[in-house]
Amino acid sequence: MAVSSIHPIYSTSSRAVEYIINPDKTDNGLLTYSYACDIKNIDNDFQKVRNAGTGKGYVLAQHIHQSFQGKEVSPELALQCGIELADKFLKGNYQYVVATHINTNNIHNHIIFNNISFDNFRSFEYQDNRNKCAWKHLRKLNDEICKEHKLNVIINPQEKSGKCYYEWQQDYKGKSWKSKLRFAIDDAIMESSNFDDFLKKLESKDIECKYTPQNVIKIKFRMKGQERFARGRTLGWYYDEPQIRKRIEQYNLLKNGILDRTVKTNLINTNKDVFQTNKGLLRWAEVKNMKEVSKMINFLTTHNFSSEKDIENTQTSKYNDRMIIVQNLNKMQNKIDDLSDVIKILRTYKKYKGIHYEYTKAINKIKYKKDHAVALNKYNDAVKKLVDLYPDKKIPNLENLEKEKSKLLTEVKALNEEYKSIVQELEELEKARQTINDYVKNIDKQRNSQER
Repeated sequence: MAVSSIHPIYSTSSRAVEYIINPDKTDNGLLTYSYACDIKNIDNDFQKVRNAGTGKGYVLAQHIHQSFQGKEVSPELALQCGIELADKFLKGNYQYVVATHINTNNIHNHIIFNNISFDNFRSFEYQDNRNKCAWKHLRKLNDEICKEHKLNVIINPQEKSGKCYYEWQQDYKGKSWKSKLRFAIDDAIMESSNFDDFLKKLESKDIECKYTPQNVIKIKFRMKGQERFARGRTLGWYYDEPQIRKRIEQYNLLKNGILDRTVKTNLINTNKDVFQTNKGLLRWAEVKNMKEVSKMINFLTTHNFSSEKDIENTQTSKYNDRMIIVQNLNKMQNKIDDLSDVIKILRTYKKYKGIHYEYTKAINKIKYKKDHAVALNKYNDAVKKLVDLYPDKKIPNLENLEKEKSKLLTEVKALNEEYKSIVQELEELEKARQTINDYVKNIDKQRNSQER
């Protein structure tokens, strides 16, 4: 079992982050993971959320330590346990980074999370630790995670034949490449300044990308050692070329400030010569612009925006919501991939089970085997995989798995719609802000021109 503890960071959170992500301790950074923040720019990303908070607190971040006994877990499983602990404990409301250290006698995790929630910009002490009992909840969740992963199997693999699900998941041919590919693409997106830079970043991560904008399938990816290319959309529609561009823009906005963005508005530029020489046309354009501005002001008033700061805070929150949705979609898609693999194996097993039964009853087994070689080979392959996957022979019901997959697909669809809704909200909000700002600037410009 792992033990866990938590304590606040009052100063120099950047040093704490620098310490935990040290490449010498984390296998050159491979054993690290960040949520809703860029691992190379964590302190700044934390600060942006803290700046949106109400009041100034003394605590900058929180530090969780999760330690495992001896070498009871692999580094990869330790990292997964750390991520699960952070997800369950923080409920997706705080930015965090997880780092697994393997430079000591016992593998252990460091988790640093922002003290301010990007959900409502309140502090961890105020909303999640008011009774100073968060550590009890943390330890309970930690114990539950350890039990779920059956660490005793990993501690003493000789005690039972076969593999636990985690081991099978990692070893099964072709099983983990989609997950690895998604995470690598996500990292490249977060690190890139534009789409061209993104393509270069992929090369540095040993990912081959075929980008053919003239074709129906515009973008495909392939990891080093992978035989086939994967279309962007098969990884999730948010890995298609247009969405990748939007996500790159999103991260850059968070890095550089929301208000650096400009959008096209419906305002008419009355500074053009054609309006200056035609008073009637100018008056028409001015009335049109006033109506558009009034429309935008009504929109902001209806949604209770009273200042540009309110808009900026909401934008920051919405951008973070988008990031969270993408990360949740990744997790759900990985679960769907897991289920799809098991379902495929079970369907194959069920399809050819009768043929195998007839083979056991056949008088001339050699001839029967020759006549049904393909089917019998597929059956035996499915049985072998099921034995590896379920050494206790407790094979799940195929119908139940299909229902679970169907439920996940429904949830993915709902999340995709939520993602699109947020995109639309952001566009509407930015258009309103930009329209009002451009209108005011245009009026000021006209006044300055008249005064001259």
